[in-house]
Amino acid sequence: MRVLHTKHNILEYMTALVCALFMSACTPQPQPISIATHVWPGYEPLSIARDTGMLDNKQVKLVGSLSATDSIKLLEEGRVDGAGLTLDEVIRIREKGIPISVVLVCDISAGADMLVARAAINKLQGIKGHRIAVEDGALGALMLYQVLQTTGLNSDEITPVSITIDKQVEAWKQGKIDAAITYEPASSELLKLGGKKLFDSRQIPNFIIDVIAVRTSVLDEGHAEALRHLVAAYLQGLKHIITNPDDAVYRMAPRFKLTPEQVMSTFKGLVLPNLETNIQLLSGDTPTVLKSAVVVAGIMHQAGILHQHTDFDGLLSAKYLPRQEK
Repeated sequence: MRVLHTKHNILEYMTALVCALFMSACTPQPQPISIATHVWPGYEPLSIARDTGMLDNKQVKLVGSLSATDSIKLLEEGRVDGAGLTLDEVIRIREKGIPISVVLVCDISAGADMLVARAAINKLQGIKGHRIAVEDGALGALMLYQVLQTTGLNSDEITPVSITIDKQVEAWKQGKIDAAITYEPASSELLKLGGKKLFDSRQIPNFIIDVIAVRTSVLDEGHAEALRHLVAAYLQGLKHIITNPDDAVYRMAPRFKLTPEQVMSTFKGLVLPNLETNIQLLSGDTPTVLKSAVVVAGIMHQAGILHQHTDFDGLLSAKYLPRQEK
């Protein structure tokens, strides 16, 4: 009887173990959060983190897009959980009823966004009567508005041409545009083709801020670990670019379609916040980014880009930033 009792116990144990393993295998594992990014220096730390194995694709999946317009479309259609966007784009998306929150500041433009015109247009007021490429979306409209404000021209005194960033160079070569509201890597290509920079974001400091923003619902759906990993991996990728630039530019060159020697120049005009700076930008009673958002939203209302009252509740979330080492 003792032997039979032992066998019975073993049978029960084995049955329970098989059931436990089966249930574990059948339990749905959390899907990785998906983040859309287009080619832009400020978003490259994520690509570097992925390429060097610092980004776990079981937690975070990067989805490549051709432009900010494409990233916004993916986000609006619910095909990604977040995206690399400018602060003004985040504000505009929120107005459309899609609640998204900023979890990381990637860069602050200090000359990287610009208006490039053909050499024959030798001053900013010379854009009058010309065709200007501008990407659909808040950033393009906002930059164009600032250019017109500076020149004193009215919107009907220029001809906006809707062209995404990935198609600007070809449109220039084909003679379809006379100037472009542009940024890297297209801006370098246009300058190489004889274009002249007439206006850039140094004239509107703390105005253009690139961020990683995610759907606010993702913050509440058990993705805290993945979001912390996303932010930490970005910061690791940024550190790699700074400490190992030779390897970094070699990895980035194919995406930028530039030589490794040319890649680092695309970072000119950008401030790249580290962890400490991100904490300063996103934390506190009145975070710096919130102050910038209020100013930017006000200008967007003046420009007719926004049409409703701007709600800043939940705009920022600093809780996924790594803790600083003491």
